[in-house]
Amino acid sequence: MSYSVLVCDDSVVARKQVIRCLNGMLDVDICQASNGREALEVLASKQIDLVCLDLTMPILDGIGVLEAIKQQVIETYVVVISADIQDEMKTRVAKLGALAFLEKPVKPESLQATLSRFGIR
Repeated sequence: MSYSVLVCDDSVVARKQVIRCLNGMLDVDICQASNGREALEVLASKQIDLVCLDLTMPILDGIGVLEAIKQQVIETYVVVISADIQDEMKTRVAKLGALAFLEKPVKPESLQATLSRFGIR
């Protein structure tokens, strides 16, 4: 099964690293966004199965994206991948509907375990 995935991070290096992990574990069709506004444009234009989302970005941050996904009832899974690993932030993104919170740089085995836990294989 092929999954449509949106990788949203303002860092090109971070996006490439996540994409490399995903390509090694899933059959994926990948879109990219460098900020939250671009992410919401992609989500409005096509069905995305999974969003890999950074929190700290210009224009619109990851929290803004999660709030918009919730308000607009966009059907997608979200995995947050961020260096902001405070417990308060983890709780906040969980309340906004994120499946999981992974620390940057993401480890392939952590991403694989998270996706498998939610039936994304």
